[in-house]
Amino acid sequence: MKKYVILAIAAVVLIAFLPLFLRPDASFGGSDDAGSVVVEEVDSSYEPWATPVFEQILGGELPGEVESLLFCLQTGIGVGVIAFFMGRFVERKKWMKETHTAEQVPAHDCH
Repeated sequence: MKKYVILAIAAVVLIAFLPLFLRPDASFGGSDDAGSVVVEEVDSSYEPWATPVFEQILGGELPGEVESLLFCLQTGIGVGVIAFFMGRFVERKKWMKETHTAEQVPAHDCH
């Protein structure tokens, strides 16, 4: 079992870091960037019909670090909400099990 865990960890490390060394000139852009490139190739006259709210307020693009911060904050809030509800469901299941077991215990008659 220990051998499989070590092999799995080694495979994960290889999958994560091997592309960095095989193609050092590769760029790791996001899906938004890839979508923009495809839209530009298909229809170069395309004009976006909406602009991001923060860009309207600030009058320009957000710095990459701020975008990353907002994305991480959004992810953290989402994970917190999901974890909260999962915890509630687990606790409810335990509580229901304890209540159900307590109801099945017969009362003792003292005659």
